[in-house]
Amino acid sequence: MLRSGLYVSLVAAALGVASPAFAQSTPTSVYIPAILELSGPGAVSGTNFRDGMLLAIDEINAKGGILGRKIDTPLLDTQSDASISRAQVQKVLDNKPYVILGPVFSGSVLVDMALTQKAEIPEIVGGEAAAITQKNNPYVFRTSFGQQFSMPKIANYIRDGIKAKTVAVLWVNNDFGKGGRDNFIKEMASRNIKVVADVSTESGQADFSADVVKIKAANADAIFVYTNEEESARFLREAKKQGIKSPLIGETTLLGQKVIDLAEGAADGVRGHVGLTVDAPNPAVKEFAERFKKRFNYVCDHNGIKGYLAVYFIKYVTEKMGKFDSKAFAQTAHGLTITPKQEPGILMEATWDQNGDIDRESFLGEVVNGKQKIVETLPKLGK
Repeated sequence: MLRSGLYVSLVAAALGVASPAFAQSTPTSVYIPAILELSGPGAVSGTNFRDGMLLAIDEINAKGGILGRKIDTPLLDTQSDASISRAQVQKVLDNKPYVILGPVFSGSVLVDMALTQKAEIPEIVGGEAAAITQKNNPYVFRTSFGQQFSMPKIANYIRDGIKAKTVAVLWVNNDFGKGGRDNFIKEMASRNIKVVADVSTESGQADFSADVVKIKAANADAIFVYTNEEESARFLREAKKQGIKSPLIGETTLLGQKVIDLAEGAADGVRGHVGLTVDAPNPAVKEFAERFKKRFNYVCDHNGIKGYLAVYFIKYVTEKMGKFDSKAFAQTAHGLTITPKQEPGILMEATWDQNGDIDRESFLGEVVNGKQKIVETLPKLGK
């Protein structure tokens, strides 16, 4: 059964609004608010993260919670706006949370994290910009790869798998996109692959016709696409319309099922590095995916897995400490490796380093007949 606070959150989410932040930990509950992109350009990412998180909360609460206390998680909407996200974080900090979940957009994380660091409250985020964990903030943790971990794997694939000598880059002009673009270009330079087109786009952009014309004219051996979900699908539809023939390479977002569905057949043939996917050749991940689809009636993307793992990460660290202590949580989590044997909800063995970055297995994938197909498993970087 859901706690009343969580039920309110679910109803609010279903109505497209955020539930109130006015809650605190009690002797029978622990206050872990979630600040997510429930509307605006980031809604696909934020709602997937939310649903994965809620599935984990249900499972944990059904078994008695964490150290006997049920998880109480109000949902607050950032509207995909960094200034609103910051205000929401400040609101929940006034109520003394144990840990904060989200946001997903890197720009919002970069604004929020100074507040959570000052308050000494851990923040488990979905943002992937390299800069997030390069600011010596001991209170920020990821459940997905940072760009400095994923881009070398993509670069190796473009060099060794595609054998490209030239590449075009299409990226979204926000903190996520800029960080990815900068890391990608650095990796290309170190492999002597020439960037022949460097095209920036805007968050929420609807028309990609001019961008595709520029990229097509560059005649690159490969095209690297690094935009958010809805924009990725729009670009793929336009690329198909204009007859792009060069291989389209991306990261986890580009190969996600939501993008595949929105692209309406234009995603077939897309290839790239996948940090998290329900198509992973892993029984625990597949079982999670089935539970998620049964509960929410859609196929989970990587953001849903991020949200699910975040809650089980909190559970494991707290039970390891044997107490609720936000400052001690941050200290305990750094350098920690969690295996599925220790905590089945973690799904795959994962290690968090001293910066809060995660290391685990990842995958190479390709879209075939409207579905993501994993073609290779890549080991942890630390192995």
